[in-house]
Amino acid sequence: MPKLDAEQSGLLRRVGEEWGRVSAPPEAWRRVLPVDPDVGSYPEPGQIVPARFGRVVSVPTLSGGPTTAEAGGAGGDEAGAGPEWQPGGVALRLRRTLLGAPLANTAIVRERMRKLVALPVLSADALSSVAYGPEAMLLVLVLAGTAGLHATVPVALAIVFLMLAVGLSYRQTIRAYPMGGGSYIVATDNLGRIPGLIAAAGLMTDYILTVAVSVSSGMGAVTSAIPSLSPEIVPIGVLVIAILLAGNLRGVRQAGALFAAPTYAFIIAILALVATGLYSAAGRDFTPTPHPVVNATEGLGVLLVMKAFASGATAMTGIEAISNAVPAFKPVAWRNARTTLSWMIVLLVVLFAGVVALIHYEGIVPQSQETALSQLAHRSYGSNGFYVFTQAATALVLLLAANTAYNDFPRVLFLLARDDHAPRIFLRLGDRLAFSNGIILLSVAAALVYIAFEGKTASLIPLYAVGVFLAFTLSQWGMVVHWWRKRNRHWRKSLCFNATGAVLSAAVFITAGITKFTAGAWLAILAVGAFLLVTTRIHRHYARVRQALRLHPQMIEIPGHSITPHSRPDNGAGSGTGTGTGAWSAARAPAPPGPAAPTGADPTASAGRERDAETEDTPEEIRHLSVVPIDALHQASMRALAYAASLQQPVLALHVSPAEEEAELFRESWRLWGNRLPLAVVVSPYRAIVAPMIGYIESLHRQRPDLTITVILPEIVVRHWYHRILHSYLGGRLRRSLRPLPKIVVTTVPFHV
Repeated sequence: MPKLDAEQSGLLRRVGEEWGRVSAPPEAWRRVLPVDPDVGSYPEPGQIVPARFGRVVSVPTLSGGPTTAEAGGAGGDEAGAGPEWQPGGVALRLRRTLLGAPLANTAIVRERMRKLVALPVLSADALSSVAYGPEAMLLVLVLAGTAGLHATVPVALAIVFLMLAVGLSYRQTIRAYPMGGGSYIVATDNLGRIPGLIAAAGLMTDYILTVAVSVSSGMGAVTSAIPSLSPEIVPIGVLVIAILLAGNLRGVRQAGALFAAPTYAFIIAILALVATGLYSAAGRDFTPTPHPVVNATEGLGVLLVMKAFASGATAMTGIEAISNAVPAFKPVAWRNARTTLSWMIVLLVVLFAGVVALIHYEGIVPQSQETALSQLAHRSYGSNGFYVFTQAATALVLLLAANTAYNDFPRVLFLLARDDHAPRIFLRLGDRLAFSNGIILLSVAAALVYIAFEGKTASLIPLYAVGVFLAFTLSQWGMVVHWWRKRNRHWRKSLCFNATGAVLSAAVFITAGITKFTAGAWLAILAVGAFLLVTTRIHRHYARVRQALRLHPQMIEIPGHSITPHSRPDNGAGSGTGTGTGAWSAARAPAPPGPAAPTGADPTASAGRERDAETEDTPEEIRHLSVVPIDALHQASMRALAYAASLQQPVLALHVSPAEEEAELFRESWRLWGNRLPLAVVVSPYRAIVAPMIGYIESLHRQRPDLTITVILPEIVVRHWYHRILHSYLGGRLRRSLRPLPKIVVTTVPFHV
C-alpha cells in the first residue's frame, strides 16, 4: 500500500471536509450501526501452537465459530469458503495431501536455506550442465573432422576462463547488492528501465529453457542406458515437469531437501569418474587414445571455433542463480551466498575440465544413440553397478536441475510485478511461502517448449545461450556503471572484474546470435522482443489506472446549496432527496438511518424472527447493513463508499491488511479523510485477503441473522478483455463463497478506466 504524497493527502482531507457538509457526522453513523464491528482478531503466528516441526499452522476463525476458510490457496489465490472447500472436503484434502498445510509468516525464516542445502538447490543447473556442455562443444568441432577435435582443449580452456571471470563478477554483484542483485535489478538500477526489462527477458527465456533442456538431457541419459524408452521421452518428460511443479509448490525448504541428494550424488559420480579416467590415462603416460576417423564437412575456421565456444559455454547457465536468490539464504544472507557461489564455481571448473580432459584422453566422439558421458562411464566401468550409478545420478540431477529455475523464475516475476511490468497476481505468496503463480507459469511454458521440440536437446541448445548471456552482459555492464558511480573501497578492482565478465559475455552473446541464428536463436531473440513489448504495455496500463484512481480537485466541487440528511423509520425504505457531484456522482445525500439495534446487541434480541429464513415479502421487513471492502482511499473506493452511504442504510467499511504496518498506514489515511464512516480493520498474518474477508462477513451474519448484508465492492472496469487478467476481481469469488449463507448480497460499483 503506497503512502499518499502531499498533494493526495491534501485532496483527501478536503474531500473529507466536503463529505462532512453533505453527510451526517461520523458519530451518527457509528451510533446506528446494528452490529459490533469488533469481532476479534487473528492471533499472531507466534501465538499459535504449530504442528509438523513448528512450520505448519491451522488458520483460526475471527470469533471462534466453525472454520470455513483457509489462508492462502493455490497460487496464493485464497480458496473461498464455499462447500467445496470446507474442511474435510475432497478438494481441500487432496490439495493438502499434495502441497501440505499452510505455513505461517514466521515460518519464512525457517524456509530460508543453509549453505549445504542452497548449494545443490541453486547450483544444480550449472553443475548438471557438465553433462551436456562439453558434448555440445564437441558436436560443433566434429564438423571439422580430426582437426576440429584437436581444438577441444583450447576451446575448453577459454570456457574455463570465462567461468572464472563471470563467477568473480557475480561475487562483486552480491557484495554490491546484499539483498539480492539479479540481472534485472542491477541493469534497471544502473542502465535504465528498458535494459532492465531486456535483462529480465533474457533471464526468463533462460529459465524456461533450463527446465526444457534439463529434462530433455535427463531423458537422454535415461535412454542411453535404456534405449527402449526412446519413443516415450515426451510423455515421460512432461510427467517429470509435473513432479517438479508439485515439489516446488510444497515450498522452498522441502524442495531443497528433495533435490539435494541427486545433486550431491552427481558430484560424487563425476568426481569418481574423472579420478578413475585420469588414473587409467596415467597408466599409459597420458597418451590420448586415437579418435575414430571422422570426415570433415566444414573447415576449421574462426567462425566454427566461436560457434563451438558459444555451445560449450552453455555449461555456465545457472551461474547467476545464487546472486538472484540472496534473500533465500539464512542470515547473514549475502555472506552465505558468496561462499556458496565460490563453492559452485570451483566445482563447476573441476567437473567441466575433468570431463573435457577425459574426452580428450579417451578419444570420445559424439554419437546419436549414446551421450559422451555414458561413453566415458562405459570405458571406465563397463556395464557394472558403477556405470548404473553414474547414469542414474546424471539422469536424476538433469531431471531435477530445473529446480534452479523454479527458485529464480518466480522471484524475477515478483520483481516485475512489483514494478508494474507483470500482472500483480505474481506478487502473492502461496500457502507454502512460495510464489505459486510463477511456479505454475514456468511449468506450463517449459512443458509447451519441451513438447514443441519433441524433447530433443540438440534442437533446444541453440536457443539456450542467447538469453542467458544477454542477461549476463547487461548485468555485468550495469555493475561497471555501479562501481564507476560509487567509487568506494576497492572499486577499481571490482570494476575490472565486472568489465572482463561483461566483454566476454557480450562476445558469447554476439557469437551465439550470429552463428546460431538460423538454428533457432532467432526464436529466443523474438521472445525477448515480445516480452519487452508486453511488459511495457502492462506498465502503461497500470500507469493509466493509477492516474485514473488518483484523487483530483474536481472531486470536491459540490453544489452551492446545503443538503440536509433525512432520517427514516427502521424499515429500510429510506426517503430523502438531494443531489451531489464529484466522488458521489449525483447520488442522494448520505444520511444515516433511523433507530436501530445498538452496537454489540445480543443476537437473541431478535428472538421470534425468522432469522435464517428468507421470508421477507415487503420492503419494510428488510433490515440492511452495507459492508464496503476497500484496499485504499482512491476514486474507485470513494465512489463505492458514497454509493453505500447514499442508500441511507448503516454502512461499515472493511479493510483487510496482511501486516500491522500496512493496517496503520491505512488508518492514517482514514483519519485524514475525517473518519466519516465506521471502519473495521482485519490484520491477516497468513497472506490471505479473501478468506479473512469472508470470515468477517460470516461473523457479522452470526451476530444478526435477521440483517440483509450487502457487500458493495468497488470494481475497476477496463476497456479491453485482455486487461482483465491484470486485475483481481473479488465479486465472483465472494458470491461463490457466500452463496451458502442466507441474506448476503454482493454487488459492485463500477469505475471505468
